[in-house]
Amino acid sequence: MLVMKKLQLSLLLVACSLLGATTKPNLVVIMTDDLGYADVGFNGCKDIPTPNIDRIADQGVVFTNGYVAYPVCGPSRAGFMTGRYQQRFGFERNPQYRTDDSNMGLPLSEDTIASVLKRVGYTSGIVGKWHLGAHPKLHPLSRGFDFFHGHLGGGHQYFPEALTIKDSYKAKNEPDSYRTWILRNHEPVQPAKYLTDDFSDTAVEFIELNQEDPFFLFLSYNAPHTPLQATENYLDRFDHIEDKKRKTYAAMVSAVDDGVGRVLDKLKELEIADDTLVFFLSDNGGPTTKNASRNTPLRGGKSDVWEGGHRVPFALMWKEHLSSGESYNNPVSSLDILATIAGLADAPIAKERPLDGVNLIPYLKKEAKGIPHETLYLRKWDQKRYSIRKGKYKYVIAGGNSKPQLFNLEKDIAEENNILFSNKELATDMEKLLRRWESELMEPQFFGLIHTDAWQKKAKNAAENKK
Repeated sequence: MLVMKKLQLSLLLVACSLLGATTKPNLVVIMTDDLGYADVGFNGCKDIPTPNIDRIADQGVVFTNGYVAYPVCGPSRAGFMTGRYQQRFGFERNPQYRTDDSNMGLPLSEDTIASVLKRVGYTSGIVGKWHLGAHPKLHPLSRGFDFFHGHLGGGHQYFPEALTIKDSYKAKNEPDSYRTWILRNHEPVQPAKYLTDDFSDTAVEFIELNQEDPFFLFLSYNAPHTPLQATENYLDRFDHIEDKKRKTYAAMVSAVDDGVGRVLDKLKELEIADDTLVFFLSDNGGPTTKNASRNTPLRGGKSDVWEGGHRVPFALMWKEHLSSGESYNNPVSSLDILATIAGLADAPIAKERPLDGVNLIPYLKKEAKGIPHETLYLRKWDQKRYSIRKGKYKYVIAGGNSKPQLFNLEKDIAEENNILFSNKELATDMEKLLRRWESELMEPQFFGLIHTDAWQKKAKNAAENKK
């Protein structure tokens, strides 16, 4: 009898252990930098094959109306990292590379995905681009992450021989930051290969080392952000592209795709793919004139509040839990990623900092009624650009003194036909919603890249006042 009771207890403990494992899946977020909406196969790209990125879509869900929270890198990543509109905490500009300014980045008052998941036993790593502050207090290891291999700034040179500044904290400005060695946690290391390949190697290494316990990996590629640089083995794949800029861009995207394939293969090899959510997205729309990206059929690109600025390639794979080859057509946001994994892992969220994102899984499984978001908002303070997405409608103020416009995205994804004059009541309602949301926000809390001269003047005045 005693033996039977011990056996029953053992089985109960095993069952509880298995149940706990299913409620704490791994999370991998693969984010590209400045990738065009139309530059992946699952969005119709023909001249740049992306078979591995497309595996995520083919074996998971494509979000046809997937948005990021901002149309440029830094604020977009701040929103993703916190699950909150970044304007709530004043992160509304691309931060300058200032290693002596602890205000120039993600405020210490905010939780990150890593700090939230740490409370429920996750190990978190970021590989690649940070761009949420270069001051030591803002380093990833001070923000909940257990491992960092990457660069602190907004972009980087790709070839090892160009990385001539060993100490990241001695880089004095943005151009300098592109030439630093890579930080591995706090130690500088000089990559021995093309940077995208180096990041892919490290991502695979992180998965191998942390396969036994729940982990979060943020694979934060800086590709295909400028400078446009690629190795010959990737360039040779695109002799059919005559435009030199587009050819190099294609090679950079292909390098990312190879890395995505290696990550997916490693998850499968270790038999943890079924327990791992894999998100793929870009941090904003493609800057078409700068890197030859394409956002077709969307209007505009990076920095715009048009669809091309913040509607991005967006897919999720969670094998054995979500259907394969599905499309989800209701608007979703990068803000939802933290809410999704927190919901699955039963990770507590601070009441004083409620999330703007929602757990997507009940909607994808058709367990929740309605839609994830009644409205999605965007404000770009310096250019006075705004938008609000409500259902199939989008209300836009394109900047400066421009007049508001209204579009039916279901019929007009390219935002060509302004229907405001025949829908004035709807436009008025959306304007009210936008202003109500704006009343909850704060002004930007630091100077951005566009204010480099102003920041230098402020620092000079502060130094003179101390004399």
